[in-house]
Amino acid sequence: MVLLGLTAAALAVCAGKLVYVQALAGPELAATALAWRTVTEEIPAERGEILDRNGVVMATSVERWNIAVDQRQLARWKKDGDSVADAAELLGPILGVPPAELGPQLIGDAAFRYIAKGVAPEVYEQVMDLRILGVFGERVSQRLYPNGTTAGNVLGFVGTDGYGLAGLEQVWEDTLAGTPGSDTYERGEDGQRIPTGREEYVPAVPGRDVQLTIDRDYQYTVQQMLDAQVRATGAAWGAVEVVDVRTGEVLVLADSGAIDPNDPAHAEPSRAVSYTYEPGSTAKAITMAAILETGIATPTSPFTVPYQYTTPNGQTFKDSHEHPTLPLTLTGILAESSNTGTVMVGQQLPRQVRHDYLAKFGFGSRTGIGLPGETGGLLHDAEDWDGRSEFAVLFGQAVGATTVQNTQVFATLANHGVRVQPHVVAAVEDENGVMQPVELEEPRQVVSAETADTVLRMLESAVLDGTGGKAAVPGYRIAGKTGTAQAFEPGGVIKVVASFIGVAPADDPRLAVNVVLYDPKSSVYGGSVAAPLFRDVTAFGLQHLGIPPSGTTPELFPTTHS
Repeated sequence: MVLLGLTAAALAVCAGKLVYVQALAGPELAATALAWRTVTEEIPAERGEILDRNGVVMATSVERWNIAVDQRQLARWKKDGDSVADAAELLGPILGVPPAELGPQLIGDAAFRYIAKGVAPEVYEQVMDLRILGVFGERVSQRLYPNGTTAGNVLGFVGTDGYGLAGLEQVWEDTLAGTPGSDTYERGEDGQRIPTGREEYVPAVPGRDVQLTIDRDYQYTVQQMLDAQVRATGAAWGAVEVVDVRTGEVLVLADSGAIDPNDPAHAEPSRAVSYTYEPGSTAKAITMAAILETGIATPTSPFTVPYQYTTPNGQTFKDSHEHPTLPLTLTGILAESSNTGTVMVGQQLPRQVRHDYLAKFGFGSRTGIGLPGETGGLLHDAEDWDGRSEFAVLFGQAVGATTVQNTQVFATLANHGVRVQPHVVAAVEDENGVMQPVELEEPRQVVSAETADTVLRMLESAVLDGTGGKAAVPGYRIAGKTGTAQAFEPGGVIKVVASFIGVAPADDPRLAVNVVLYDPKSSVYGGSVAAPLFRDVTAFGLQHLGIPPSGTTPELFPTTHS
């Protein structure tokens, strides 16, 4: 009887545990098991492409796979034989790694370790066909830049995590990146998906494309020209910008020694937007516009211009070359790039008016070109100018500007005095796959069309009769200005910046072209080192874009008087 009672008690206990497991703890245990079997994998969103103005792909993404191993699962792969050695022998030839080198990476107790990164889809499929326990893939996206260094300073690049780190890849990260999806499913002990298990799939939303104003072929050619001229002149670096004066579209924005986004060594912003220097004589175009707009003088107004001139407050200025006193018109002062003549006439402008015209043409504020690292240059308030600076600003000293700011001055004059926002992005793809133009600032009339057109006509004399003779392009009327300026480095070191900015064709303006060479050794004068490169860049662009030659001959203002 006692034995029977003990047996009954034992059965009761077992029954109770069974009831507990099935009725009470069962759901919890099942949920735990389901959670253990369930995995969620992120599905990367396909990053949007970056295209040039003609639809040429500048940046794209391709499917790649990382191969990883769960070393603990791999150790249980084979009941008979050496799991690690066998796996290494099978995987090595596919991954291009000697089995002896791969083997140590498969041994251990790590739940996750990469054994290969960035392999092609067909390699991933070969690995998965082996059905090795603990070996699995992770889908990733690899960014490719098919044109190498072309526009590398504009495009920027992405990091190993796929996020934009520089250039337009950084600026347009949210647009290009898209939204990742997810794949949730159950897998068995062998790591394989359970066909009848729970599944939940959320597709990724691809990123949207971004279309540039940049012309790939023009950009490539200019980069080659620029690098060659930097080498020929011994310059530290150079920059070239080409802008459509009517629309503000930047066709070319070139830095010498541009990075290859496929293998970036650094993440410095484009010097064309980030480096500030004194514009020098190219800024005389602003002074001339202010003089004409305020009625102080006309293009043919006569002046007697000495080599050296002292202002009423005792500041003495000299021209770059010693010369006898010259009978120059206002046009002649600009064509000969006379500092003394510019100060003599420009000092009639009130200090605040001088400041206001510099500001209206864009000095002291960012252009909004759409690239990271852009600076607004340096323009002090008029009341903060000292006794020398108030005159030096008339010929482009005591003020700092970037390459893109200086180009904007000439683009504004070429566009009949209307300032339009320069930009490197033309359009962005919307949710329906349609390219939508980017929003820009409203155009602003800086000076009258008459004043702008007159200054442009005066600038033709600077090419035909003045310091910019080497900028001439056969068959086309060119208006432009040389510049030799200073840049100040830490420790009080002063470097020379040689430049030439011009407009073509002058009779029907389409392009504003700015060439900058920093610290050239062969010559410091823009007319000698920058003007020839301007000529080559402009000549190629005019032909490449199909812009017809000038149909008129220039009617130049006289540069001297009797």
